[in-house]
Amino acid sequence: MTDITVNKADMRSVTQSTFGRVLNVAGIYAVAVLFLAVGAVLQAAGIINNFLTASNMLNIVDAVSMLGIVSVGMAFVTYSGHYADLSVPTTMALTGIVCVEMLKYGFWPAVIFAFIVGSLVGLINAIAVGKFKANPIIWTLAMNYVSMGVIRLVWVNKQIYPDMQASSVRASDLFDSIYRYRFFGTIGLPVVVLIILVVALQFILKRSRFGNQLKMTGAARKAAQFSGINVERIIGVAFMICALTATIGGLTVTSLSRVGAWYNGAGYDFKAVTAVVIGGMTLAGGRGSIIGVLGGVLIIGLMNNIMTLLGVGTFSQDMIRGAIFIIVVGINAKSLRSLGRDDS
Repeated sequence: MTDITVNKADMRSVTQSTFGRVLNVAGIYAVAVLFLAVGAVLQAAGIINNFLTASNMLNIVDAVSMLGIVSVGMAFVTYSGHYADLSVPTTMALTGIVCVEMLKYGFWPAVIFAFIVGSLVGLINAIAVGKFKANPIIWTLAMNYVSMGVIRLVWVNKQIYPDMQASSVRASDLFDSIYRYRFFGTIGLPVVVLIILVVALQFILKRSRFGNQLKMTGAARKAAQFSGINVERIIGVAFMICALTATIGGLTVTSLSRVGAWYNGAGYDFKAVTAVVIGGMTLAGGRGSIIGVLGGVLIIGLMNNIMTLLGVGTFSQDMIRGAIFIIVVGINAKSLRSLGRDDS
């Protein structure tokens, strides 16, 4: 019998750090509560005003609803082990401007056509990344520029307005209500849509056969292939889901601004990835939840609100979000290495 010796110095530690264990136990929502406490202390100290008011809390929820809609779709791409879909901003802009343009045929035909365009973008990404194994970052970034070129070519940098394009006042009003309609005069339609998406996509991710296959694909693609999973289809569906939520987000942002323009959706790619990572998903794939992503979105909303009340400028806020993203990615990478994974 052959003796097998093990060099203890070569054994990888699989114990989590104290910080990692605390995060797992407390959860991302404990961090959101911490931000609420920070805001309350700043208000009590007279540094900021009107933080703990019903109107401000509703403003925070309204502000994060659009980011949340985009983020829960982006989460599927990240969960599949493909980092992010960088074509999201122009998918939002393209579907929004297409919807406004098509309002001349009525509200519902315009919405349907917008979803067709968004699905087409998602399908192209799905085929390129899923079937032909294109680098997801390079490909979706290229797709971002292609979509922007289409917008610039067709609309020649023009801004188009729903009330001028719509076939009727009713069509214009319906488009306007995508963002502004409120249930019981309080809860915005985007918030309700976000809640529905969170419930549905959390079930799909954690309780469905597709979700289990997506987890294995993200965690270990080769093992998923050897087990008989059609990884090309699984990855493709993840990109299609991302394009679907980007379309919904694009219609909502365009309804909010009341103008179809190339810049609608700008920055939503990085904001969504930040929310996904803060919410506990690792860029390595196969780890995280939609509920966690929602927590990440709420944290970003609270953080942005507090910084705005403190008078922090937009560029400074971007730098702070970027720094937080780097820190969280670093923590995730260290945590994965301690658990025996170094593919983050």
